[in-house]
Amino acid sequence: MDDTTFTSTLDIDTEAAVRPVQRVEVLTKMAGRRRIWTLEEKLALVAEMERCGNIAALSRERDVSTSLLYTWRRELRYAVQASQLPPRQEPMFVPVMAQASSPAPGDGMVEVEVEVGGAVVRIGPSARTDLAVAVIQALRIEQ
Repeated sequence: MDDTTFTSTLDIDTEAAVRPVQRVEVLTKMAGRRRIWTLEEKLALVAEMERCGNIAALSRERDVSTSLLYTWRRELRYAVQASQLPPRQEPMFVPVMAQASSPAPGDGMVEVEVEVGGAVVRIGPSARTDLAVAVIQALRIEQ
C-alpha cells in the first residue's frame, strides 16, 4: 500500500484504505441542539411504544432514543402510582424503638432541640431507655 493514501493515524494503525464517501446526511432544524418534547408528544410516543412490537424500529422512525422512550414510560408509571396514593394531610412520625443495653465507653450524648418551645433536652449514654422515650413523647405532646 502506498503511504500517501492514509489520511489519519487511525488509518495507519488499522491499515484501512481510504474510500470515497457514499452517502452524506444533512441534519436540519434541530441539529446540534436538544429537542423539547411536549407532554402530549411524550404520552403519544409512549402509547405507540406499548402497541409496537419493535421499539428500536419505532425509535428510529420517530428519531428518538430508545432509552428516552423507556425513561418516559418509567416516569409515566411512577406518576400513575403516585396519583393512586392517598394524600397526606399531616406529617407522619416514625415510632422510636429502643432496646436497653449497656452503654459503650465511647457513646456520646444525644441532644434534642425543639424549635417550637425552644427546649433543649440532653440524654446521656447511661439514661434509661424508658425515661428517654417518655421525655421524647412528652415533647411531642406539648407541640
